Amino acid sequence: MRRPRLITTIAATALVALTAAGCTNSEGTSGTAPSAGASSIAVSKNDALAAQLPDKIKSSGRLVVGVNVPYSPNEFKDPSGKIVGFDVDLVNAIAKTLGVTAEYKESDFAKIIPAVQQGTYDMGMSSFTDSKEREQQVDFVTYYSAGVQWAAPAGKSVDPNNACGLRVAVQSDTTEDTDEVPAKSKACTDAGKPAIDKVKFDSQADATNAVVLGKVDAMSADSPVTAYAIKQSGGKLATAGAVFDSAPYGYPVAKGSPLGPVLQKAVQSLIDSGAYLEITKSWGVQAGAIPTAVINGAIN
Repeated sequence: MRRPRLITTIAATALVALTAAGCTNSEGTSGTAPSAGASSIAVSKNDALAAQLPDKIKSSGRLVVGVNVPYSPNEFKDPSGKIVGFDVDLVNAIAKTLGVTAEYKESDFAKIIPAVQQGTYDMGMSSFTDSKEREQQVDFVTYYSAGVQWAAPAGKSVDPNNACGLRVAVQSDTTEDTDEVPAKSKACTDAGKPAIDKVKFDSQADATNAVVLGKVDAMSADSPVTAYAIKQSGGKLATAGAVFDSAPYGYPVAKGSPLGPVLQKAVQSLIDSGAYLEITKSWGVQAGAIPTAVINGAIN
């Protein structure tokens, strides 16, 4: 659930976990990002859907996408500075389905929706949670379900609903830090049990490494972040409990724009063909895969 969750960049390293992928958010820089995890997945143009694109996009051959990139594994920069990630692979596949090229424009996160409203960007791509409040401003095409997911060392049994007395790593200023783990800890003390020892780290990479190295019992983070950490850990980490507090991610488009239904159909075609699931698997985030893309699917 990105924003209000304030999770920052992590990128893969060998064996143990993740390291921060350095990047700057200079609004207005652009570039067409290559597919990373899913470059070998075959996607064909759908002529019928391509014909439904707004004339501006059809004539230019470009789908202009506003993006804020400090959020692995969905959108981040690799060491060479190229934008990669699950979102990037999926939007590239959408663009290929529609016979156009996705052109990414970096922006501050808070400026993406206003720029979509104004027509500066055709759509946004930054792990936006589709909410009722945001749906007053733009339409959303849903493509993923994200929530909170705990992880623990492989082979260690940890129950997030009964973690009293355990040391739990979180990244500072995330909802897991400010709300979720404190609420669980209060439930422990209210029941006369030991509080959860919340251990805060400046980066998710450090929180993940603390679990791998046995310095803490578990960690709590957004579900795609945890899934990616597990995928990159070389078998050292495993999920602890199920994903909870889930909500849909969506791509914002201008309110009432004809692009919304075209994107929804393109995402659904990728779901139906199996390409979507392959893309999620290539990034280790298949737990949040959805069976149906909709327009404006906010839960709250």
